[in-house]
Amino acid sequence: MFYRPEDGHGLPHNPFNAIVTPRPIGWISTRGRDGSDNLAPYSFFNAVAYVPPQVMFASTSAKPDRDGTKDSVANIRETGVFCVNIVEYAMRDAMNQTSGPWPRETDEFGVAGLEKLDCETIACSRVAGTPAALECKLTQILQLPGETNFVVFGEVTGVHMRDDCLVDGQLDVTRFQPLTRLGYRDYARITDVFSLARPGEK
Repeated sequence: MFYRPEDGHGLPHNPFNAIVTPRPIGWISTRGRDGSDNLAPYSFFNAVAYVPPQVMFASTSAKPDRDGTKDSVANIRETGVFCVNIVEYAMRDAMNQTSGPWPRETDEFGVAGLEKLDCETIACSRVAGTPAALECKLTQILQLPGETNFVVFGEVTGVHMRDDCLVDGQLDVTRFQPLTRLGYRDYARITDVFSLARPGEK
């Protein structure tokens, strides 16, 4: 089939998310100006640069109590920092709990029964026990076409890695099985890894 998005697809559910898969999940923790913590997963997330290291995530909907966006973007606008917690398969249920449409005053760490740890380079909490976490300082927020589409870019100022995930000096993803987002209600975990050398590499 072929369809133009502006005309609709005629299917029971939008296939776009199922086409662009798998997508890493950025479990974004933020703190508001009032000191309240927030935690929410975003599957429009990725690394975008090496030097300096930078990441992005996109928020594409809004809450009635957040003036055209969601808690994460609102908090980052106020404080200029956020932390990306990497989601492993073992934390799938906790991650899912934090995806709910909770009121702005809700602390999702508590909702999901998660322990908090302080970040080292920014004033923000991170999820204890995650395979890795990236402390970030905001560089820019871009508004994309559409009323609630915002992309947040941040420079990584601190990196946490769980010791048991390091093997021979490398982060071994099979040790924690990263959770990835597919379409609809579907997810996947990474269990099999293979290597390819680029042309010209030794």
